[in-house]
Amino acid sequence: MNVKLNDNVLVIAGKDKGKTGKVVSTSPKAGRVTVQGVNLQKKHKKARKATDVSGIIEREGAIDVSNVMVICDKCGKATRVKHTFVETDGKMKKVRVCKCGNVLDKTYKKQAKAAAKPAAEEAPKKRTRKRTAAKTEAPAETPAEEKKD
Repeated sequence: MNVKLNDNVLVIAGKDKGKTGKVVSTSPKAGRVTVQGVNLQKKHKKARKATDVSGIIEREGAIDVSNVMVICDKCGKATRVKHTFVETDGKMKKVRVCKCGNVLDKTYKKQAKAAAKPAAEEAPKKRTRKRTAAKTEAPAETPAEEKKD
């Protein structure tokens, strides 16, 4: 399956053709995905107890994965997914790539950004509480002491 969780997709077939949304759940064995705000189905809920409220609930239904296309973050177009192998940390990793060359896998992007940063950056400043920082600094003379002189 070329579509993964949290991908932005465009519906290309069916009653919701042209709508876009975020993938909420996937079912690879069945070849179906659930997209936020697409294929809304109404379910009638009956009150089972005296305190329950009956009503009509709208929820997203699953649609076939062949009816959606992944939207690239960089170019903003719906695209077919291409798979390539990229070397990270001496290991070959299979990643999804757009036609424009942008990597669609978010986990790989994070790893690539972390590897690109130089390791010899300055250490982050040590965080101290405001109270302790005020005590360690040399206290300036207060205005009351200046008036006494």
